[in-house]
Amino acid sequence: MRVVTSGSAYLDIDAYACCIAYVELLNHQGIQARAVSSAPLNFSVCASVLGWNASLDDYRPGAGDEFVLVDVSDYHHFDPIVVIDQVREVIDHHPGFEIHWAQKLGAQADIRPIGAAATLIFQRWERSGLLPQISRHSAALLATAILDNTLNFTGKMTASLDIWAYEVLARRAGLAADWPQRYFSECQAAIEADLEVALAADMKHMPATRNLPHLIAQMTVWDAQGLLDRHRAAIEQWLATQGEDWLLNAISIRERKSYWLAEPLLSQQKLSLLLSLNWQGTQAVLGRAMQRKELVTLALAAASEDLSARGKAVCC
Repeated sequence: MRVVTSGSAYLDIDAYACCIAYVELLNHQGIQARAVSSAPLNFSVCASVLGWNASLDDYRPGAGDEFVLVDVSDYHHFDPIVVIDQVREVIDHHPGFEIHWAQKLGAQADIRPIGAAATLIFQRWERSGLLPQISRHSAALLATAILDNTLNFTGKMTASLDIWAYEVLARRAGLAADWPQRYFSECQAAIEADLEVALAADMKHMPATRNLPHLIAQMTVWDAQGLLDRHRAAIEQWLATQGEDWLLNAISIRERKSYWLAEPLLSQQKLSLLLSLNWQGTQAVLGRAMQRKELVTLALAAASEDLSARGKAVCC
């Protein structure tokens, strides 16, 4: 059996869509596969999405199963059901582990800087010649994952392939033209109704670095400014209980901006080493929407430059 799964902390719409849609493709190709996860869904998998009646499989992996990882490549954060030595394929768009998996899996490691992992799954459907057979729910899931992960096509990592994939999939799924606003507004309503759970459901512990806060929570909503106006105090209070070095990245689709909330001075100083920021109290507003994975890429590049500069200094 081929078990398609993702990360351990939570399952967002990209991971959820990739698991379900890729399993459908593998089964079409005569490969027995199941979409399995022990992680909770986060608020990007909203009620309308769940209403499409596509779900993960109730399956417990066995000793001889092989694993496919989607939307994750950091083996420290794989779902605990995964047996590392039995990983057959990794499909991801997050940076940092490209060389590791290329050495281990060769061509079966597909890790590329692109807006959504769902776009990579779309490519597999397209290359297989089976795209006309994709179910309406898988097309809708992949399209919505692309919409979410590209920030409605405003994110810096958005590629032309993401845009093309969404157009094809949305047409096959019959998604309405106003689906983006409806989707992000529904996600925001769910987040505001259960704020602490939403923060916990999309918070990541960052690797030790002088350039990133230790904890980064992220939420993608239609109107981030309105959310922060209503809930700033509660958000700051809850994040302060999680540690002394944190950031909230609230992405506002309507405004195409990121609102950063960081009360600890240490966190603000780290972020200011990466970008020129104008902090107004605990808040800084970026002129564009920026995702957490892009921030991680910036931090990795800065760390690499710092290491190179230190090496040159030692040599000289």
